[in-house]
Amino acid sequence: MKRRVIITSVLVLLPFAASWWAANELAHPPRRPLQDYHHEFLADPAAHGVVLKSFICDDGTPVIVCEPDPRGTLGKRGQAVREQLLKKNLKLSPSGSIIGNLVLVHGRRGRKEDYLLIAERFCAAGFRCILPDLPAHGDHPGTVACYGVKESHIPAMVLHEAAAKFGFEAKPAGIMGISMGGAVSIRSASAQDAPWRAAALVSTFDSLENVVQHQACGFVGEACGSGWQNLTGRLFAWKTGMPLNAANSTILVSTLHCPTLITHGTADRVIPIECGRRLYAALPAGIEKRWIEIPGADHDNMLVTDFPIYAEMAEWMLRYVPDSK
Repeated sequence: MKRRVIITSVLVLLPFAASWWAANELAHPPRRPLQDYHHEFLADPAAHGVVLKSFICDDGTPVIVCEPDPRGTLGKRGQAVREQLLKKNLKLSPSGSIIGNLVLVHGRRGRKEDYLLIAERFCAAGFRCILPDLPAHGDHPGTVACYGVKESHIPAMVLHEAAAKFGFEAKPAGIMGISMGGAVSIRSASAQDAPWRAAALVSTFDSLENVVQHQACGFVGEACGSGWQNLTGRLFAWKTGMPLNAANSTILVSTLHCPTLITHGTADRVIPIECGRRLYAALPAGIEKRWIEIPGADHDNMLVTDFPIYAEMAEWMLRYVPDSK
């Protein structure tokens, strides 16, 4: 009898424990520490063809500003992207010059330093890159991740505060976001006073609810997935003060007014490619837009395949961000 009670208790508590863990992972992702390649880059930015400046915004958001080295030197990644752009017959500004600003928004469990190697490429194309930590990530003092719902002000804020601190013009500017950072970028770009002339969204979701449902069904099957999703959603709402369905990018993406590139890996197991396709389909008809599928790319290796995605994104920004000459 006692054994039966114990087994029954375990069976009852197990779904709750799994949902509690999932909700906690969503609301409070484990912070990723600095990696060896971060330390290498930070110790010698000149080897990557960039100059780094750091500051903390008035609200506590830590930021790295990554600028092209004014001497015109390039790192190996920047040199490769620049060569790819020249093969596209694009007219590039001299190495070391700055023709605009890009704010790069990291994904869940990411941090601003993850974007240093990305910034190296964009700097080689002539952009100053501004890299913030989002709440509950990196060195940000915030402890809760809200998937854009409460972070949408951060990209424009860090752009303007960096411009004021280091004495450069905030415009022209573009925005790029990966995964959760894409959701933040969509909300930022949907604001009426958004400063962005172009956006690039990488492996991002149409709605957080769809992603949680996909993950739940993948773990416990279709029959139990809906129940786990509902319980996870309730616990997430208790932890964050917002329901899962508040993080819905599909409605907002339909209001964007800047040229928008959306790219997704065909083998993404975290955010299925259907999420990206639905986002692209929801973009308004009156803007310049482009959809790119990266063959065989999963969520975590989206930017490290043989596909020249950096050249494609850099070309997009070069076409729409700088002032016309």
